[in-house]
Amino acid sequence: MARVDVRDFVGFIREVTGSGPKGLHEPVFSGNEKTYLNDCIDSGYVSSVGPYVDAFEEALRGFVGSKFAVAVVNGTAALHLSLIAAGIKPGDEVLVPALSFVATANAVSQMGGIPHFVDVDESTWGVNPTELRFHLELIGQMRNGQLINKLTGRPITALVPMHTLGHPAEIESLIAIAAEYQLAVIEDAAESLGSFVGNRHTGLFGRLGVISLNGNKTITAGGGGAIVTDDEALAHQLKHLSTTARQPHRFEISHDTIGFNYRMPNVNAALGLAQLEKATNLIECQRSLFSLYERAFDGGSFGVVRREPDWARSNYWLQAITLPDTLIDKRDELIETAIASGLQCRPLWVPLNRLGPYKANPRSRTRVAESLYSRVICLPSSSDIVRRAT
Repeated sequence: MARVDVRDFVGFIREVTGSGPKGLHEPVFSGNEKTYLNDCIDSGYVSSVGPYVDAFEEALRGFVGSKFAVAVVNGTAALHLSLIAAGIKPGDEVLVPALSFVATANAVSQMGGIPHFVDVDESTWGVNPTELRFHLELIGQMRNGQLINKLTGRPITALVPMHTLGHPAEIESLIAIAAEYQLAVIEDAAESLGSFVGNRHTGLFGRLGVISLNGNKTITAGGGGAIVTDDEALAHQLKHLSTTARQPHRFEISHDTIGFNYRMPNVNAALGLAQLEKATNLIECQRSLFSLYERAFDGGSFGVVRREPDWARSNYWLQAITLPDTLIDKRDELIETAIASGLQCRPLWVPLNRLGPYKANPRSRTRVAESLYSRVICLPSSSDIVRRAT
C-alpha cells in the first residue's frame, strides 16, 4: 500500500469546512434566542417556574410526536429520573452499551443500579440484538417472571439502548428482546433529536426516551435535557419528581416523597424554544454536511464516512470516519494533526467497561466496541459549516 500522508487528512476536511478553526459541534444562534431571553429576563421568571418551560415542552412534544415531554436540567438527570420512574431498584442490573458516553452508565450508578455492559453492532454502533440475545441466554435465567443474572444472583431489569452519534440502533429488535425478558426500555436518544426509524422518532419505542440539550447537541438550551413518553401516568410522575415532589398548594411547602431539583429553568427553556424553532433546518444542514464529507473522502485512503442505515433517517449529529485496519496505528496522529490545524476532531469514547469505576462490572464480550474505539474519528460537525462553506 502506498504511504499515506497525514496532512492529506486535514486537506480533505478543509475541502468541506473551508478555512479557519472549526469546533467539533458548535451551537448556532441565528433565530429568536436573544428575543426570548430578553423577554424571560424582563419577566423576572428565570428559574424553574415560567411560561417558557411549558412552551418548550409543548413544542418538543410536537416535534418528536410524543404525547408528553418533561424538561429537566440535563440529559444525565433525565436518564436518572427515567430509571427511577420506570421502577428500577437499587441493586438491579441495567444493560447498557459498552460504547457510549459515560452518562449512560453514571445515571444507572447514581440511582444505585449496576451497569451491565453489552457489545454494539458493527453497522449501527448501537446495541447488537444478536449478541444481546446470545449473552442473555448464556448468563440469564427467568425466575418467577424476572430475569436473573446466574453469575451474580442479581435481577436484570432494564435495557438502555443508545443511538450513537444520532444514528438509530436496531431498536425494534431490541424492544422485542426486552419484551421477551421482561425488561423496561429507556432509550438514550440524547444525540438523536430528529432521527427516525420509519416514521417514528427515536426515543418513542421504549417506555421513556431521553434527549440531551447540551451545548454541543443539534439544538441547545445552554444545558438541559428532556424526557419524552406516551404514558400519561409516567409523565405526571416525572414532572412531580423533578420538582422536588412538592405537593400543589397555594402557600404550604410540603413534599410527599423524595424528589429531585431537576426542573429545567425558564431561562434555559427560552433558549431551547428558539433553537427548536429552527431544528429542522439545522438537521438538514447536518445531513448535507455528511454528503460533502462523503464526497471529499471518496476514493481516498482514510476509510469510510459513517452513513445512516437504509431503514432509518439520521440527524447526522456528529460526522465520523472509520479508518481501515492499516491506519489504526495512525489514529492519534491524524487527530493531533487536525487539532494542530484548528480542526477539532476526537475518537469515540473509551469503552465504558475499561473505565476505572466500571472495570469490575458485569459485561458481555465487547469486541466490536473495542474495534470501533480504535479506528473511528469524529470530524467537525457544526450545523453552520454548510452555510459557511457555500
